[in-house]
Amino acid sequence: MIPDPLVIVAFALLVAGVVFSVVPLLPGPVLSVGGVLTYWWATGGPGLLALAALLAVGVTAALVDWLGGAVAAKSSGVSTRVSLLAGVAGLFGTVTAGPVGLLAGVAGTVFLASYAREREAATGIRMAAYATAGMLGTVVVQTLLTGSMLLAVAVIALL
Repeated sequence: MIPDPLVIVAFALLVAGVVFSVVPLLPGPVLSVGGVLTYWWATGGPGLLALAALLAVGVTAALVDWLGGAVAAKSSGVSTRVSLLAGVAGLFGTVTAGPVGLLAGVAGTVFLASYAREREAATGIRMAAYATAGMLGTVVVQTLLTGSMLLAVAVIALL
């Protein structure tokens, strides 16, 4: 039996959502939401309650994606201005050097801003490490959330 082409598209979107959750600036959670909605459109399942739960997970993953870096930088103790600068530096770093550029841009900006204020390298290193760990943590959270969406739809498809 050949599966419905829309079901294949749905699973392709769900898999891409997990993969793109690891890559900065790519809309992994949005693709996962698209996969859930495509599967629902093609099959009528899952039910409305499960659909709402999966969409809530997808929206949560998207919020983690969009806000996680700024929240991580802010929670490291830097100002809102430095958090925004770190975001811009991370974006520039990503465009020029990929994921390594993202990490270097954010960590470097947080370190330099902290060092300029405190004149203590240890404090700058600590704040940059917290911001970087927080950013990496958001990637893990996104991947777990989008992976759970893929797994849930796969289980629903098997039932």
